[in-house]
Amino acid sequence: MQVYFDNAATTALDPEVIKTMVETMESNYGNPSSIHAHGRRVKTIVERARKTVAGLLNVSPAEIFFTSGGTEADNTAIVRGIIDNGITHAITSPLEHHAVLHTLEELEKNGTIKLSMLHVDALGYVDIGQLEQLLKDSPRSFVSLMHANNEIGTLTDIEYISALCKQYTAIFHSDTVQTMGHFVHDLNKLQIDFVAGAAHKFHGPKGVGFLYVNHNTKIKPFIYGGAQERNMRGGTENVYGIVGLAKALEICYAQMDEHRQYIQGLKDYMIAQLTEHIPDVQFNGDINPGNSLYTVLNVSFPCTTIADMLLFNLDISGISASGGSACSSGSDIGSHVLTAIGVDAKRPCVRFSFCKNNTREEIDYVVDKLRELCLEKA
Repeated sequence: MQVYFDNAATTALDPEVIKTMVETMESNYGNPSSIHAHGRRVKTIVERARKTVAGLLNVSPAEIFFTSGGTEADNTAIVRGIIDNGITHAITSPLEHHAVLHTLEELEKNGTIKLSMLHVDALGYVDIGQLEQLLKDSPRSFVSLMHANNEIGTLTDIEYISALCKQYTAIFHSDTVQTMGHFVHDLNKLQIDFVAGAAHKFHGPKGVGFLYVNHNTKIKPFIYGGAQERNMRGGTENVYGIVGLAKALEICYAQMDEHRQYIQGLKDYMIAQLTEHIPDVQFNGDINPGNSLYTVLNVSFPCTTIADMLLFNLDISGISASGGSACSSGSDIGSHVLTAIGVDAKRPCVRFSFCKNNTREEIDYVVDKLRELCLEKA
């Protein structure tokens, strides 16, 4: 059996998304910046996609900018949001994706900002009291905190943090790459400054994402070279990717309640099966349904004698999963997230992440293989 439990890294394209993209490819090849009929037709397609995304997020189409993915969206929000608004102090946590952490650390390194790091507890929650004190001390700060952690799934109350940031005139950016398409985001209600999304996390194509920029927050382009994206991002638009992104997000919103219930059921079932069949199994992050991303389950195993080989053995058995963040797979560096929350470094940890295509039968197969690996080689 082949099992794909690495959906937090990337998801399979939805068949309807493929169909929509292929239809666009076959009949629309003009450059959307061209003023002739072929170009105008493709420009209309891009703007229709922008309107779709904006409508789902309850914002204006003028606040949606298409990018090459979540990393570019995060970088644009952080670099331009800080520099163009004269910000000299930023606040984040040690649990953020490297697209956020490394960007902020580079800005601190070159003297642009002073960076404050929030304390986190063993479940992956940031210290809200510390955040408020930092905002009291430096009201006009830049705050970047992700909605759900990509490795352990713990959710952050970005609605509360958004209100807190507004109270202290801070600029708030959230990397919502893992929750986009899986939770309803009413950005008009949230009143956040920046939000990042990536299509391949919700059954859309790779290489395309978007950045939401609140109309009250002004920034300059991050990429120069053309007047595309209303003078905000130079370069010919990834038309087919944009079309696929909009279609994928549209499908997610139409089927969100059904998929959320189903996938949460898979996660709960795997927790129960692992608890029953593997002694001393532990779970990283908050696994309570209301506090956790339902697509992610990070598991700590007792089989320390095969720690270095656990993922390899799973792969041999046809099981695709991750040891942490997929963006650094193949690296010898351990997970900065698991280190920050104090996970025992001797215990092997695996992130299993689910989608609407997964089944209980797959979970049974995976748990059987894990039991064999952990108990027979203990």
